[in-house]
Parts: sequence; C-alpha cells; structure tokens
Amino acid sequence: MIDFDELRSLAADVRIFIEASDDKAGALKAVVNAYDVVLGIFPSAAGMDLHVVKGTEVLDHIAQTQVSGDFTHTAIAFQNREQAIALQQAMAA
Repeated sequence: MIDFDELRSLAADVRIFIEASDDKAGALKAVVNAYDVVLGIFPSAAGMDLHVVKGTEVLDHIAQTQVSGDFTHTAIAFQNREQAIALQQAMAA
C-alpha cells in the first residue's frame, strides 16, 4: 500500500530545501540525483496519484523478486502528471 502521508511529508521537505536554495534548478537536480527512487505526487480525481520520475528499474526489481533491498526514495509535489513527466524527461536528457 502506498503511504501518501509519508510521500506528502517527503515532498514538503523537498519543497523547503528547494525554496531555500539560491539555485532552485540546481537544488531540484541535486534532489533527483541523490535518491534511487523519486516519485512525483500530484492531485487527481481519486485524491492523489503518482508518477515514477526516477527508479523504475529499482521498483521493477522489487516487484519481480519480492525483495525490497536497500534503496533511498523521496517525493516531489507537482500540480499535475505532465509536470512530473517533464522532469523525468529533463533528467534523462
């Protein structure tokens, strides 16, 4: 089960970190680079939804082997899925 309360808390910490930075784009890039899995969370008709910005391969491995192992994760809040996809594509480039 996805713990959206935890993800909202992580996203709030990320937002504070980015807002405190003089280089907001650099701070965002540093956050994404620092974690194995980065989830984008955003409001949806069902309440909240998510998009994997980084770490699909890690999550696929967990799903296939049923072994979570050690991985780091965080969340970033977005207004919509398109913003999360845009960050995913920007980080892949």
